[in-house]
Amino acid sequence: MLTTRNGDNLRARPMSAYSAQLENAVYFLTDLASHKDDEVARWPNVCLAFADTKAQKYLSVSGTAEVQNDREKIRELWATPAKAWWDNPDDPSIRILKVTPSSAEYWDSPGTIISYIKMAAAAVTNSKPDMGDNAEVTL
Repeated sequence: MLTTRNGDNLRARPMSAYSAQLENAVYFLTDLASHKDDEVARWPNVCLAFADTKAQKYLSVSGTAEVQNDREKIRELWATPAKAWWDNPDDPSIRILKVTPSSAEYWDSPGTIISYIKMAAAAVTNSKPDMGDNAEVTL
């Protein structure tokens, strides 16, 4: 999920992310008509959220976004998910949303059933449950 700011409100929407670790960036293909470019121009701080609910693993990434019109990069990122929105990578309305991460936080839980058992045991013993790993990382 990509969360941007729109005035006093936050807007989250699912998008296909393309991670580029060597570039310290996460890329998205977006459309000019979506108005994300306007939101990012005014409020460039964004949040990305990723979840693997079956494995109970979660990641939140904060960073700064910018809209780019790099046609070569668009062709490089072009993949099957993009075909749902555009006919080809040469569509003039396609833009790149580049997010440069500044910090991240992850949660790695032991799983739903085990988590429920740990919460029940903690309630009975009046203690706090060990719900797995959680850490914040400055990038």
